[in-house]
Amino acid sequence: MGERDKGQDPSFPVLESHDQIVERLDRLEGPVIAKASDYVDGHVVPPHSHSRAQLIYAHAGVVTVSTELGRWMVPPGHALWVPAGVVHSVTAIGAVRMRSIYVMPGAVADLPEACRAVGLTDLMRSLILEAVKLPLGERLPARAALILALIQEEIPNLPERPLGLPMPATARLATLCRGFVEDPSLGAAIDDWADRAGMSRRSFTRLFRSETGLSLSAWRQQACIFAALPRLAGGEAVTNVALDLGYESAAAFSTMFKRMTGLVPSRYLD
Repeated sequence: MGERDKGQDPSFPVLESHDQIVERLDRLEGPVIAKASDYVDGHVVPPHSHSRAQLIYAHAGVVTVSTELGRWMVPPGHALWVPAGVVHSVTAIGAVRMRSIYVMPGAVADLPEACRAVGLTDLMRSLILEAVKLPLGERLPARAALILALIQEEIPNLPERPLGLPMPATARLATLCRGFVEDPSLGAAIDDWADRAGMSRRSFTRLFRSETGLSLSAWRQQACIFAALPRLAGGEAVTNVALDLGYESAAAFSTMFKRMTGLVPSRYLD
């Protein structure tokens, strides 16, 4: 089934395949373009890449974005920066209203060269929602040009959020990590992970950090946030989610959550 496109340009049919949409986007001119798309729960956009970098904003619902290097969670009010040429797939959790900004390489200096989850300021959120109303492929009026120019200025200022889950390249470690993502729990000790990988504790910790950029403890905390967000977005009680993940109480989970994200769970999805 094709994607239901919410863009304004009549050159985008109401319903067309994602490959067709990617091809049309790549042909458009201008340093920055914006597009809105809605997806039903469980919809999967297959692996693809763009000639432009993409800022994926979850205006409603939650999306997960997967690449060969890891997975990222994008809850409401957040966005994911995907550099040009990076192959990625997108999965909708709940009814998703996705708003994307596409940036031509070189249009903005010092942009991230790797995927990065970011929080959106009120200004950036408003700019994106205005930008997706603009016509595509036309000479833009002064106001429209200013909106897109300001978006370019704001992208480097967006605060990074710990919603990425890098995956190690070593097969033994990747297998352990995938198993944890499927059934997250804080119960397993680092020595158990090292034994299952057939490594000493020291070798395991050194290799894990070199391949993910995180300690095992930090990685597991991010994996727990990754597992918790769709459930919280679906309205589950914080206490239930916390206990299922192995935390002794909702307060302990909330403390970890706030330390990792800057907000308690009840405020994070507002």
